[in-house]
Amino acid sequence: MKSLLKRTSWILPVAVLLFACGGEKKKETVVAEATPASTTKTLDIEKPQLTFGFIKLTDMAPLAIAKEKGFFEDEGLFVSVEAQSNWKNVLDRVIDGQLDGSHMLAGQPIAAGAGFGRQAELVTPFSMDLNGNGITVSNDVWSKMKPNVPKGADGKPIHPIKAEALKPVIDEYKNSGKAFKMGMVFPVSTHNYEIRYWLAAAGIHPGMYTADNVQGQIDAEVLLSVTPPPQMPATLEAGTIYGYCVGEPWNQQAVFKGIGVPVTTNYDIWKNNPEKVFVMTKKFVDENPNTAIAVTKALIRAGKWLDEPGNRAEAVKILSMSQYVGADEAVLANSMTGTFEFEKGDKREMPDFNVFYKYNATYPFYSDGIWFLTQMRRWGQIPESKPADWYASTIKDIYRPDIWTKAAKLLVEEGNIPASDIPETDGYKPATADFIDGTTYDAKDPIGYINSFKIGNKEKAVQ
Repeated sequence: MKSLLKRTSWILPVAVLLFACGGEKKKETVVAEATPASTTKTLDIEKPQLTFGFIKLTDMAPLAIAKEKGFFEDEGLFVSVEAQSNWKNVLDRVIDGQLDGSHMLAGQPIAAGAGFGRQAELVTPFSMDLNGNGITVSNDVWSKMKPNVPKGADGKPIHPIKAEALKPVIDEYKNSGKAFKMGMVFPVSTHNYEIRYWLAAAGIHPGMYTADNVQGQIDAEVLLSVTPPPQMPATLEAGTIYGYCVGEPWNQQAVFKGIGVPVTTNYDIWKNNPEKVFVMTKKFVDENPNTAIAVTKALIRAGKWLDEPGNRAEAVKILSMSQYVGADEAVLANSMTGTFEFEKGDKREMPDFNVFYKYNATYPFYSDGIWFLTQMRRWGQIPESKPADWYASTIKDIYRPDIWTKAAKLLVEEGNIPASDIPETDGYKPATADFIDGTTYDAKDPIGYINSFKIGNKEKAVQ
């Protein structure tokens, strides 16, 4: 509504003035001249009234910005944005049609199409962000980890902090008969795979899934369990878990409350990794193709706005509103404005902790989706061996860069984004070794990638 109010604020006074000077014809001229103020090429929208869901996390920002800055409205969309209680609820409500779309974990639509958990045909036309997560441990665990972490000339810990520093602490707990427990937000969340990757890179077994055991704790040296993101700090403070992997602002919240210390971010686990996605059902997209394109247009504009210099402070104010993330501005600003605080007082520059548009962040790359499939197979959520082409064909049913490209080309025509922001790609990013252990990931060789790890399933060379 904000953009509508802005337009009304200047259209009405001018209309009144001209009407007073020249009657009806002049007023009609004003209306005709005012309409082109928006360059948006409005599509024939099949369903203008929409309800979208989200979880109270910083990376829901594109939804909040698209609504508050009038980008949805410019497309002829009237959108309600509603907070949801947990990720399972998000998934169920989208599948059941109670939500037209939602901020979602990247692994959720992939798992739904690949055979793990509730099955459904879901579509991802838009990637919401890169990076944005951290791993936090309790103050007690940090006090035991810290002597194992190399220090720089300034006496501060050298980052990235690897899980080797945690291994003696886990052994201490084990020798005293206590299980070492950590939290993540959902079995198919980036957070689950990132904390597993971090632990396994240091030789710590995070546990396996099987078809008959979906807890993921078989042979585990660290017991990982699910906790909804906003509840992470309280669960840590209560001693139910000793650490967790979660998105912002719930790592910085632990710092502000003095109950925990973030030890690494997912930027250091996998530089510029994909995080959340926007998801609709295939049925919705098939029945409302123009609406899906219009939604994607608005979200791309929101991502661009978020990454433009000078807009983050306003974004923090918007996200702090109770109907969105509802955290204190200071907590949100700690990561949203280009810094990240580890141990209290150890605030470091991290300009790419939250990325919403740069580096083609909004484009749904097949290679991003295939990484999640490799981790599902690595840890046993996909229990059977699959041929290499299964990974590519599975993700192409879920990730829909064709929708993104249609939306982006319209934005170029409107002058809202430059043509250079549309990547020339086959949907695959180049192979990269930007991981905390230096392992190379090539999405076109998923079997070789899975077999490169010491811990986890080994894939058969099925053709």
